[in-house]
Amino acid sequence: MSSILVVEDEARISTFVEKGLTAAGYTTTVVTDGRSALDYLATGSFDLVLLDVGLPGLDGFEVLRRFRAGGATTPVIMLTARTSVDDTVTGLDGGANDYLPKPFKFDELLARIRVRLREAGQQGAAETVLRHGEITLDLRARRITVDGATLDLSAREFGLAEQFLRHPDQVLSREQLLSRVWGFDFDPGSNVVDVYVRYLRAKIGADRIETVRGMGYRLASAG
Repeated sequence: MSSILVVEDEARISTFVEKGLTAAGYTTTVVTDGRSALDYLATGSFDLVLLDVGLPGLDGFEVLRRFRAGGATTPVIMLTARTSVDDTVTGLDGGANDYLPKPFKFDELLARIRVRLREAGQQGAAETVLRHGEITLDLRARRITVDGATLDLSAREFGLAEQFLRHPDQVLSREQLLSRVWGFDFDPGSNVVDVYVRYLRAKIGADRIETVRGMGYRLASAG
């Protein structure tokens, strides 16, 4: 199981990312400032780093500079609310492997993490194929097979299917699905989850996703 260090001082974002990564099968550690990040990175026990730029103490650029100065090759994805080209160039020139502006969608973050871990030879530690009864979801190929047939899903439909297959027989609330599939920058009053569950049911079978009144949705038992 791949281990990820999340360096982020905004509690809302770090909690959102930590929960999502844990649900995706990764081991996560969260720190909130640059000096603590360097202390943890010195242990050499992480397979990937999510590094915010705007940190107290040492900013993300300085953390990255010192980390790379020591010869470390661990993949680093920088997260930032700054969108200028100069900042992007600074991060990449400083040794970042990728650069993701906020707000971001969690499925995009996951995709980038999979790419960077695969490049680093670590992706085998993370689960890439999910199965539940006659449903198979290939995360790497972004392909779903149901009853032997390969189906076309939109990015959001695929994200929903992934959440259901990661948590079979478990009730997932609308709020959980919103945060995991649409990102932390979501509208809790939106009915978008209900709309996309309807789309997904039409493709994989209406009886495979159960409505639990007042609570959310659940992938039905495989038997």
